Amino acid sequence: MNEMSNGRFSNVVSDAAELRAIVGEIYPAAVTKVIDHLDEFCVGFIENSPFFVIGSGGGERDVDVSPKGDPAGFVKVLDAKTLAIPDRPGNARMDTFLNVLENPKVSLIFLVPGRKDTLRVGGTAQIVRDEALRRSMAEQGKVPDFAMVVHVERALFHCAKCMVRSSLWDPKGWPDKSGMPSLGAALAAHCKLNETAEEVDAELEADEREGLY
Repeated sequence: MNEMSNGRFSNVVSDAAELRAIVGEIYPAAVTKVIDHLDEFCVGFIENSPFFVIGSGGGERDVDVSPKGDPAGFVKVLDAKTLAIPDRPGNARMDTFLNVLENPKVSLIFLVPGRKDTLRVGGTAQIVRDEALRRSMAEQGKVPDFAMVVHVERALFHCAKCMVRSSLWDPKGWPDKSGMPSLGAALAAHCKLNETAEEVDAELEADEREGLY
């Protein structure tokens, strides 16, 4: 029996009517602010964004959320309905791409450092290898093997409350990270490596210096 059905929780919302009764009616502006293209406000935000996360889910595969980052403007706005995203070297899991092959629906959230609002974009994606497009997104002389092209179906700006609550851009609200185990420690344990945390951390740092592109 899984955690979702073992009776651990006694008060579970199970339908939209119950949810709406608790929350109340949706604010009209939350509906009307959704547009079906990228206007000048969206384009300006994307051009200044060095980081976004993309959500995808395909068939029997797990739903996935993946972070993507590069110099600001790395996501190219080809026109008001089309985005192009370069694929940089990573761990070769290809979770997002494999999901898109089964279900092309994707959602993206763009962040701009210091800005408290975010931009949400949703649509359908393709994996393309057109050489001219890939070359236009080269970084440090390295041309990406793939580009993900997203046909935009909706775009909306999201309010700043989550950023205010989290103090994401405010160092005064950041937690003390000194007691946290390093990534190397986590990987050494999870992957059952015959290496120390320090050795894995050193390998990760080398990859950051030499394997970004």
